[in-house]
Order: sequence, then structure tokens, then C-alpha cells
Amino acid sequence: MSSKSYFEDSRDESQGSKLSRKVKDSPFMIIGLAGFAAAGLIGAYKYKNRGTMSTSVFLMQLRVAAQGTVVGALTIGLAYSMANEYLFKDKTPKENPKLSN
Repeated sequence: MSSKSYFEDSRDESQGSKLSRKVKDSPFMIIGLAGFAAAGLIGAYKYKNRGTMSTSVFLMQLRVAAQGTVVGALTIGLAYSMANEYLFKDKTPKENPKLSN
């Protein structure tokens, strides 16, 4: 069994180091969350000037826009990860440090 535990690391890290680790691991998730927040803020600002549109229709359109930004960012991130792993992969085999012991 592995000596590294996910629960031990979470107690030892501060909030800032957790956020920086998440940004390095999956930057498109952070971009998606920022897009979600931006869509929400823009929607809150435009709520006053929605015209004759009902509130429920406006909120449905806002929800679709916010979800679209998150799904789009995660899809682009997945495509980027897959392209790096399968298309642009280095053809030379790398030595596995675990097997060299």
C-alpha cells in the first residue's frame, strides 16, 4: 500500500498552496470557474435591463450561459491534455525510477 495519503496532504497544506497546486494540475478548471463567476456577475448586472423578458426565462438563459462556459473550458482542457499525451508525446521511452531500484 502506498505511504502517500490524500488526507494527510490536505491537512498539511495551506489554502494558498492548495489553490496553487490546483492551478498547476488543472488550469482549465480555474478558467471555467472564473467564466462561471463572470457569467453570474454579468447576468446580475443585466438583470435590471432585461426589458419585457420574464425573470424565469432570464435566469434559464443565464444558467445555460454559465454552464456553457464551464463545460467549454473543461472540454478545451481535456482536448489539450489528450493532445499533449497522445499526439505530441515524446517517442523515446523514459526510464521508470521505480523500476531502477
